[in-house]
Amino acid sequence: MRERSSRASSFTVDVVLVTAMRNELAVLLTRSAGDRERWSLPWRFAQSGESFDAAAAKSGEEALGEQPSWIEQIAAFGDGRRHPSDTEVSVAFVGLVPHETASPRTGYTWFPMSDLPPISPRQRAMVEAATRVMQSRLDQAPIAFRLLPSTFTLSDLQQMYELLLGKRLHKASFRRALQAAWLVEPTDEWRSEGRGRPAQLFRYSPKKKRRLHRGVRFDFLYP
Repeated sequence: MRERSSRASSFTVDVVLVTAMRNELAVLLTRSAGDRERWSLPWRFAQSGESFDAAAAKSGEEALGEQPSWIEQIAAFGDGRRHPSDTEVSVAFVGLVPHETASPRTGYTWFPMSDLPPISPRQRAMVEAATRVMQSRLDQAPIAFRLLPSTFTLSDLQQMYELLLGKRLHKASFRRALQAAWLVEPTDEWRSEGRGRPAQLFRYSPKKKRRLHRGVRFDFLYP
């Protein structure tokens, strides 16, 4: 990735970029500069005076040609596991990319999260941590929405939640919980889905209510 300069820090900022492709989550990787048999997450040395967030956003933009639709810090990793750089510490972020804009720059490739090629042990730990962060933040941050286009059907949204959770949801319960959370609003657009009735399109539009905002509850999962 980036060569260290005299102004660079002694740690890296790595970004786990995630999108949804063919009903599974995918991670963006590139060939590791130090080992052509391995792949690597986007990473860079943070420059002097550069914040973690700015370094992560820039790394994501270098890989995608645009900034991720949502990005959040995961954790710092410094347990001695190997990294493509020679640094002992890395600060990792997770970034989300809607499938409709998931067109990375030359040299980057999307891989299914369940079947990644060889990557360094430290970066593999970052991917695993990114999955846990997305699941733990699912009812607090617009993670599912940031992986969808600007308008979507409720079936699209439910499928995205199921993909992120790795579990099936009860349709009626999910929609009741979604309505109670005041997270979406209908549009005037409809989309034909097979031979059935056209499905109405919705957009992410959380309402500000007097009572505290609540997320979508998942106590209605199928066993």
